[in-house]
Formats: sequence, structure tokens, C-alpha cells
Amino acid sequence: MQMTSMNQLVCEIPFDETARQKLASLPGLKLQMLPLHERRWDMPDEWLLGTDILACKFPPGNLEKMTDLKFLQLATVGYEHLRDVGLATKPFPICNARGIFDTAIAEWNLAMMVNLTRDLRGMIRDQETGRWERAEHYQQELRGRVAGLWGYGGIGRETARLAKAFGMGVHVMTRTGVKPRPDAYALPGTADPEGVLPDRVFVTGQEGDFLAGLDFLILALPRTRHSNGMIGEAQLQALPRTAFVLNPARGPIIQEAALVRALHEGWIAGAALDTHFAYPLPAEHPLWGFPNVILTPHIAGADHSREFPGRFAGLLAENVSRFLGGQRLLNQITREEWDEV
Repeated sequence: MQMTSMNQLVCEIPFDETARQKLASLPGLKLQMLPLHERRWDMPDEWLLGTDILACKFPPGNLEKMTDLKFLQLATVGYEHLRDVGLATKPFPICNARGIFDTAIAEWNLAMMVNLTRDLRGMIRDQETGRWERAEHYQQELRGRVAGLWGYGGIGRETARLAKAFGMGVHVMTRTGVKPRPDAYALPGTADPEGVLPDRVFVTGQEGDFLAGLDFLILALPRTRHSNGMIGEAQLQALPRTAFVLNPARGPIIQEAALVRALHEGWIAGAALDTHFAYPLPAEHPLWGFPNVILTPHIAGADHSREFPGRFAGLLAENVSRFLGGQRLLNQITREEWDEV
């Protein structure tokens, strides 16, 4: 339904002046800015009523008192941690930030594949000890190798685009196949909106065939009731012993003990992990000790990069314009998606 009166947008995501002006210039909109809150926060009393649109990373603790709210735009992609605050039953649309992290996480995926293939950790260790070593495993390349994407949303699609530019093959595992994504946000010129890049697509029931043909298994799917713990000993043993595992998705999608055992017993060649089983990962955790594992502290999405505010402002401006005009929103979380988390 088209909104005709002045609507108040309260936003707690920091923007530069260009992004702020872009939002403030939208007709029929009054913009109010708040400082970013990393976790628990409450909406100021003066804005509890009269706020029509809220953009935030985490909903305020007094969200129930915002009885005029008509649209919530999240600045995160994951939302499984928000089900317990009752968002799944809200009568207004809720959208996430799918698309704005895709390029950064895809770059992380490519960087990790290069690092693992060339064993950059080993070369740095040699450098630190003044050792000149031209080992064969330092001289491998990505071209011709196969990247396997379990999940083919925005991150998977942008990773596929970059992998193709590196001359790699791309295999995809999904539940029902690959389709176009007309209602998902993506930066212009990125990703694979029509779903035409994969060389092979596998569906439920073909997991073994998918895993057996990979040089890299890249997890690019959300954490849901179905995906939680889905990578265990059987899946890791189905990979070639020369394959690497990359997880920029959610740590518990992989069974912790199975991953440690796979690395210890050599079922896989190594791993790169940006998401973990505990935050921060304890210093005594065995994953720190493997020379063929790269651990990064959940920074693949680069939400502190100089690009993030402008990208989120672009998504927010587009969705606010659609909301005010009564059009279909981008990235709206469906009832089926809420039910899966």
C-alpha cells in the first residue's frame, strides 16, 4: 500500500554525508540517525512512537513498544539469532542485508584459495626464519581446479564469478537446483543473477558425487535447522584428500570434532575458517595448532570497510523507495525462511 504522509526512518548505521543526503532526499521521509550499537540497546523514548521504518544491526530491546513500526531493515545477513526475539511473528515486512557483503566474502574465498594452494603460511614461516625454499607445493596454481559451492545465494554467485575469472571450474550443490534471483540485492556487475555460471549443478541426493569432484569445498549457505552440523565425518571423508574446506558461513554447519579429526588424520589437505565454534576461539583450541589451517576472526564480510556504509545506504534507499511506493521489497525474509532457522 502506498504511503502518502511523512514517514520517519530511524537508522543506527553510521553513514557518510553522501549516503545520509541520499536517504534524506527521499520524498515523504524524515531521517533520524542514532549511533551504532553492537548488541543490547533501547530505542529512545521520544522515537518509540511515530517511527515507521527502522534500520539497525540488532533490534532494540523495547521493540514491542514501537507500535507504529511498519518496516524493519536489518544490516546483517544472518537472522537465526533473532528468532527468539519474536521477529518471525511480526506483522510488518523484515528484510536482511543480503548482497552488501557478497563481494567482500567472495574476495576472502579467493584469497584463501590462493593462500592454501600456494601454502603462503609455509612461505611466511620460511621468511621469518631466513630460509630459502623453492618447494613444489609453493608453486601450484588455481587455474583448472574446481571450486565447489554448497549453496548458491549471493556469496556463492559472486565467488563463482571470481573463480571463473581465475580459470577455475565451478560446481554447485543446492537442494533444488539453480534459478534466477530477481528479488535479491546485488551490486551492479557482480554475482550471477541469472544462474548461468556453474559448470555442474548437484541437488539433494547427489552430495557424494558433488564432494568427490572438488579441490575446494566452500560453504555458502545459511545456518538453519537443516544445515546445522550437516558437514560431518562422512562428508569430509567423501572429499579428495587433496581438497581444502572453506567456511565463511557459520561455524556449526561443520561438526567440530569431525573437522579436527579430518585435519589430524589427513582426510583433507587443509582449511580456512572465518566462522567458528566459539567467539573468540579459545587459545587452547586445537585448530590453532594446524599448519595447514588459516583462521580469521569473522572479518570476511568486512562490515568495517570504507565501502560498507555506502552499500548499506544503497540497499536501504532502494527498499525505502519501494516501501513508500508499495512495491515488492528486496531481501524480504519469508515465512518459510523463518521456519527453517
